[in-house]
Amino acid sequence: MGAQPTFVIVGAGLAGAKAAESLRTEGFKGRILLFGEEPERPYERPALSKSFLQGLSERAKIYVHSRQWYADHDIELHTSTRVAAIDRPGRQVQLAGGERITYDKLLLATGASPRELPDAGSHSVYYLRRIEDCLQLRFAFTTARRVAIIGGGWIGLEVAAAARAANVEVVLLERGEVPLLRLLGRETADVFARLHRAHGVDLRTGAHLRHIITNADGRATGVQLDDGSRVEADLVVVGVGALPNTSLAEEAGLLVDNGVKVDEHLRTSDPDIFAAGDVANAFHPMLGRHIRIEHWFNALSQPAVAARSMMGLEASYDEVPYFYSDQYQLGMEYSGHVGPGGYDQVIFRGDKDALEFVVFWLKDHKVLAGMNVNIWDVTEAIKDLVRSGLKVDGAKLADAAIPLPDVLADAAGNNGRH
Repeated sequence: MGAQPTFVIVGAGLAGAKAAESLRTEGFKGRILLFGEEPERPYERPALSKSFLQGLSERAKIYVHSRQWYADHDIELHTSTRVAAIDRPGRQVQLAGGERITYDKLLLATGASPRELPDAGSHSVYYLRRIEDCLQLRFAFTTARRVAIIGGGWIGLEVAAAARAANVEVVLLERGEVPLLRLLGRETADVFARLHRAHGVDLRTGAHLRHIITNADGRATGVQLDDGSRVEADLVVVGVGALPNTSLAEEAGLLVDNGVKVDEHLRTSDPDIFAAGDVANAFHPMLGRHIRIEHWFNALSQPAVAARSMMGLEASYDEVPYFYSDQYQLGMEYSGHVGPGGYDQVIFRGDKDALEFVVFWLKDHKVLAGMNVNIWDVTEAIKDLVRSGLKVDGAKLADAAIPLPDVLADAAGNNGRH
């Protein structure tokens, strides 16, 4: 690659910033260019639907690094800059203004964008992804009487909690039988439904949107459902999932399938191009298949592997999937992954009604995932159980008096047999 290779990172979010940091930490001495479309320097997004949306955290705390950090580490950060195309044969990226930059290695950290509803162009319909989205929504909460939230996923639920904290009435519209049903299953998803109803949320399940109602000025005034009912609202928030930003990769002819497809080293179908974060559909050695994860921990952790791989060092990404959420008085962490085969057993330890418990999803007596709710310092023990692939004693797993490391030790001692 020559004495001073050039590494280009497209996407100046958490993943892009951590990749640049990891390159310098690993001793890369070449040129690093970091391009981002937003005017902001790289920041972390979780607070946008949690503490920052509620005005509980300062703006300065969401940034990955100080502005000076980039200069101090000789990282060329270009904000408000869109990369328009990748020229793979020429190993160049073309900027929207026409400038072309030659790279030795390229990292795509382009993230994901909210899935938008068709014909929902009203200026009081909100999506939550960027700082400006959060600031606009936070301001809207100061004058709104009622908000209609479409979608009962994590974003919808966290926005509902923030709205209630601002004393705004909430109508939460979920297509399924209960929010988070596909992810958590009936036994655990009901916890979140009860939580939000207890805090005054009008949670309507089996709700299918027909269209958003607007006035003559194009402002949203509510939603119309398929059953003929109407929900009046001062603003509408849409949280119906996200789509990976793969257009650059697709146009460059890279392999794309629910994200940019990469191996465990985060290398794409082009050996000089890598991908990390929300946009990457990565092969996971523990799971034995590809998986794309749109959560903070992934964007935080994958870039170190991408950086080492770009430098020709050995590295593979095999972290146990992890995410967290805060809603009202409930804080939770989820570790693991329940794949397409699903689970055949759910085990609780602790007090579900008091919102102090850990729940495990198992198949063939093996722990696939665990979620701790208002119980802390158990995440690593849960991850160890997931990693082990051992059969565990369900009665001991349910017994809160038995530490989780002891449950694992027992499973190892029995070689996974009961």
